[in-house]
Amino acid sequence: MRNRTWVASAGATVALVVATGLYVQALETGHTDGGLRADPGRVKSAPTDRTCLGTRPVDSLPDRDDGTPLTRVVVHVDELAQKRYSDVYTGLSVDEDHGAADIWRIPSTAFDDEVCGDAVKGVTLRLHDTDVSGRTLAALADRIGDDMHRWDGTFEMREVAADEHGFVAVGVDDPDKAGPILEKAYGESNRRYIRVEYADQAEPLDAG
Repeated sequence: MRNRTWVASAGATVALVVATGLYVQALETGHTDGGLRADPGRVKSAPTDRTCLGTRPVDSLPDRDDGTPLTRVVVHVDELAQKRYSDVYTGLSVDEDHGAADIWRIPSTAFDDEVCGDAVKGVTLRLHDTDVSGRTLAALADRIGDDMHRWDGTFEMREVAADEHGFVAVGVDDPDKAGPILEKAYGESNRRYIRVEYADQAEPLDAG
């Protein structure tokens, strides 16, 4: 699973949440939180640079949560990637309907060979190329989130989310106005990793 950082604004209320390891929700939605997310159709249409069909026995990996083969593989791959391949790992999404996981990473033969070798029977891994690590995206998302109110009066920033596909999604009330400003604000090197989208205003939290 990816580590997604999102920021939601509702009037004067700002919530900053770092989502880590929310696997049950990832299985249900293919994502680890309710903030901005990539269109599920884009996952299916994303170019696949390598596909691995699991061959290991299911019980060769530790039992996790509901014990399904997909659960075991996804949790194992995410833990492995975070510990040993954080410089190339971007993130992953879960495709429960097809018993598959989509993994985004900077091309790495060592990473690919290891995760493919860990896939168990009944699980498919689809590997996709990016040119940025999840660690880099999380840092950019944090930086943008720190500027939540910097452009108040010009446009309203409502959400910021590091997406496993290899970009940071920024939800605003007026993308046409906000897009050029945000893309310029964080430097030429980060420009291609910022996607400005429309986002509805978050509902205020129920104080009761």
